[in-house]
Amino acid sequence: MRIVTLSPEQFDKFASKHRYRNYYQSSVYGKTMRKFGFNIHFLGIADESNTLIGASLIIYREVFMGHKIAYAPRGILFNYDNPSQLHELVELLKKVLGKQGFMMLKIDPYIPATIRDNKGNIMNFNSQVNLIMANLKSAGFIHQGRTLFFEGEKPRWEALTMLNKDIREIFNSFDKRTRHKIRKAATSGIECFKDASKNINALYKFIKRKAPKPIEFYRELISNFGDNCDIYYARINTEVYVVNSRRAYEREMDKNDKIAEKIQQLNLSVQAKNALLNKKMESDKLLNTYKNNMVQATNLLKQYPNGVIVAGAIIIKYDNSAFLYMDGYNTDFSNLNPNYLLKWKMIDDYNQQQMKYFNLNAIVGEFERKNKYSGLNEMKLGFNSIITEYIGEFDIILNNFIYGLYKNFNKDK
Repeated sequence: MRIVTLSPEQFDKFASKHRYRNYYQSSVYGKTMRKFGFNIHFLGIADESNTLIGASLIIYREVFMGHKIAYAPRGILFNYDNPSQLHELVELLKKVLGKQGFMMLKIDPYIPATIRDNKGNIMNFNSQVNLIMANLKSAGFIHQGRTLFFEGEKPRWEALTMLNKDIREIFNSFDKRTRHKIRKAATSGIECFKDASKNINALYKFIKRKAPKPIEFYRELISNFGDNCDIYYARINTEVYVVNSRRAYEREMDKNDKIAEKIQQLNLSVQAKNALLNKKMESDKLLNTYKNNMVQATNLLKQYPNGVIVAGAIIIKYDNSAFLYMDGYNTDFSNLNPNYLLKWKMIDDYNQQQMKYFNLNAIVGEFERKNKYSGLNEMKLGFNSIITEYIGEFDIILNNFIYGLYKNFNKDK
């Protein structure tokens, strides 16, 4: 076995056919990262007959006295079932990369550990995962743990909505609250569309606080992925919002008046009267909501007669599936649920394109106790998503002495 350098074309040819393939392990992603402060290398692993048996994009930076830390995003693409090959690979990495000034290499292979339902219950367990974990640890890789939140470079938990069904069946499988929010957004004048120009300016306002990346990064990502990248937006049609909010208020007012009339009837039982009073209180609450919506809609129409964009998303298409790379929305309009309708629009579109699934990206692995990400889970899992749990991150120390100095130097930082 030996380590070789691959051209971008050689790497893509191998990576696109590997069972652990993913868009992070692509020359396009590497090209994007190189533009923004990272060095990149396409590493190949060849056997005795010079046949490629593994490969990885690695990205790296110099961090300490000319020495480097490398990361293989969702890699290395390799057969982790074979312990002898894995041990040999580690020795080669230490020998080759260690001599080139690399202190440490982080990997997080795209290997699922479990598949779960949207309640977090295990549906399928990877029968090879214990063997793979044991092989990695035996070879010298240090597991960073079965993390539940966002401790790693990439999420260890993701939500996927399967698209291989009739679109009506997909919609009806959603959580009742999710369906309600989608309908509410539609009746509030939210309109969703794919932006053919792929302009990122409006979306960047919503996502710039989520990740410390300049707008140029997203422009470069979109440009590099080309036809395999879509930009979607949700916009309030302010005229429709005014009309619909007034209509909803008038309907509820009529309903409220009829309930009030019934309450005045003299022959009502106590039980019937109490039931009507409860309905009246609920109707009063709705009237107040619809009144506030009318005020909001009227003000928005004055300020934005041509509508206003309130949510957006970047989608990367890979291996006949759609991946939500980044999304965001204007929290001033969270009551209109634009992010729900936007996701439904994308699910509908990609279902029509006969894609396998829509990956809604990161969730957290805590499904029982309330935490600050519970709302994120509720939203994404409400689309009848299944959960993929990956095996997580592993570090291999390539130069113990230098890495020890680096850790000691940075221990108080």
